[in-house]
Amino acid sequence: MLFGAIVVIALLVAGWIAFGPRLVARRRRRVASQPFPSAWAHILDERVPAAGRLPPALRRRLEQEMQVFLAEKDFHGCDGLAITEEMRVTIAAQACLLLLGRPGHHFPRLRQVLVYPAPFVVRRERRNAIGLVEEHDRIHSGESWSHGQVVLSWPDTLEGARDPADGRNVVIHEFAHQLDQEKGHANGAPDIAGFHRHPRWSQVMAQEYGVLQERLRNAEPVLLDPYAATDPAEFFAVCSEAFFELPHHLAAWHPALFEELARLYRLDPRAWA
Repeated sequence: MLFGAIVVIALLVAGWIAFGPRLVARRRRRVASQPFPSAWAHILDERVPAAGRLPPALRRRLEQEMQVFLAEKDFHGCDGLAITEEMRVTIAAQACLLLLGRPGHHFPRLRQVLVYPAPFVVRRERRNAIGLVEEHDRIHSGESWSHGQVVLSWPDTLEGARDPADGRNVVIHEFAHQLDQEKGHANGAPDIAGFHRHPRWSQVMAQEYGVLQERLRNAEPVLLDPYAATDPAEFFAVCSEAFFELPHHLAAWHPALFEELARLYRLDPRAWA
């Protein structure tokens, strides 16, 4: 009996390995081919001005990516928040901006989006100078977890979407972390099709990260949010915000950095403004 069960399980696993990805791809094509709901289009126009700046072909691609995203990812309200279609569509639209140049990616590790009605408190443990562990509470507008969750504050999500040219967007920031975490940890080198192995990426990102830290130490003007100097993972996420929302400025201040991000995302948002 046990041997037979093992054989059946092995056959099922082998069958999924052989045919599972094809079935998933077929299902996604079917979902993406459906008409985009008019109610969702209205939410896009009202809540996500960035969608209105896209050329028609990219706008349609965004809609298709959103349809797959909303069919596959679960949304959960926290602290009593009831999830609405407005929330789902507004979040999906901003997240899927990162996928426009890479159709078929779909944030494969992401399972759930958790939404809070306000910025939320996160408790962290930190060892102090004498070795004692201290607890610190910090208020966050978003987080990305490597085991398949993104956590967002709904007011900050709305605020980030409202102005697509201010360089601040919590959804873009956290979903950039998701791309970075697909290899299991975030270090500012997203492993999209082995992209982080591109040697120029490491060279440029390390150099630009060092330049930002040096400018901040010298109290010199900077384009990027100083939070980018926290660590390489935050640097990549903040740079992604600037890439999509301040592309002309980023290209002027940091041309090599802009070029690497354009290669990664396979996009040039300068054409959208």
